[in-house]
Amino acid sequence: MNPGMDKLIAELNRLYLAPEAVTREVLTQHLLGKTTLAIKLTTADGLTRALAIPFRKVVFAPEGQHWTRLCEVANALQAELGLPAPAVSIDGANTYYLWLSLETPVPTARAQDFLAALRQKYFPDTELAPDAATAPVYLPPCLNPRSGKWAAFIHPGMGASFADESGLEMTPPAAGQAAFLEGLDSIGEAQFEAAFGKLQAGKAVPALSPAPAPAPVAGPAVAEAAAVPAVQPASAPAAAAPEGLLLKDATLEDIVRFLHAKNIEPTFRHLLPK
Repeated sequence: MNPGMDKLIAELNRLYLAPEAVTREVLTQHLLGKTTLAIKLTTADGLTRALAIPFRKVVFAPEGQHWTRLCEVANALQAELGLPAPAVSIDGANTYYLWLSLETPVPTARAQDFLAALRQKYFPDTELAPDAATAPVYLPPCLNPRSGKWAAFIHPGMGASFADESGLEMTPPAAGQAAFLEGLDSIGEAQFEAAFGKLQAGKAVPALSPAPAPAPVAGPAVAEAAAVPAVQPASAPAAAAPEGLLLKDATLEDIVRFLHAKNIEPTFRHLLPK
């Protein structure tokens, strides 16, 4: 086992997985792309450990609308409900996800009610399955079994780069994926109850303000590098997620600046036509 994979498994267990959800060996095969499993985010005794909220690309919808909606919801979770920043992922096909970690697992019925309240307030136009709080999910990073491309956690400011196609052609390094998770916190029990109370009361939660329009879609090099940050030398600090309201649309200049700061040349992943 390499240190990057060790760290990634530790972060996934810290944030999303119940102890009995999957064995380490099976999870490793999933993360390496040797198999793809739908993994439960619930415990054996019927408690929800984490929530994955999908934002799918809709036919005939304005370009990038699913990314814009995700940005609005992610910022509202933090600014209006007082919750920690969520992780963001692409699914290898046409969907973004927000990942909410619960420090104290809650009954699945209560988790489903919480999701339903979030949807009613913030994304009523977004599809949400009746069993969204209990259905197994394809936990990133993994190969999407339909598209054959990689699902992965991504830098939250670079999501617009994946608006046309939410998948990677190549395996995202485990150390880079872990780096997107290690700065994130779980939702505490008091935070969850306070947020749920606001949603149920229908007060102290102002309407969403429009999110900025998605940035122009970047080239393949930038899009892939957004999900695979350079592995830092042992002497350098680990790359943690930025603090504050994370989800905004980066300009191409922002993305290039970010990559250069990590010694990544934005054009190095381009495949030239033969």
